[in-house]
Amino acid sequence: MPRISFFYGIVITMYWREREHPVAHFHASYAGDEASVDLDGNILGGSLPPRALRLVREWVRLHRDELLANWERARDYQPLAEIDPLS
Repeated sequence: MPRISFFYGIVITMYWREREHPVAHFHASYAGDEASVDLDGNILGGSLPPRALRLVREWVRLHRDELLANWERARDYQPLAEIDPLS
């Protein structure tokens, strides 16, 4: 999966497959935990520690438009853009 951001030990990745992934989302991994997260910051599957989830939700709030643009790129099988980390 293409890595689109990294901050505070959290890796953010995104890819798209029409049948398996109809809802716009990304994957967040931290310390062995992983979750699929929609573009509103809701967990669709998996889990993250509470602190990591708070950081991911803040990052989503700041970068939702960029995430949506990447989702559209992924659907068109185009390269994804990196998104600034949470700082």
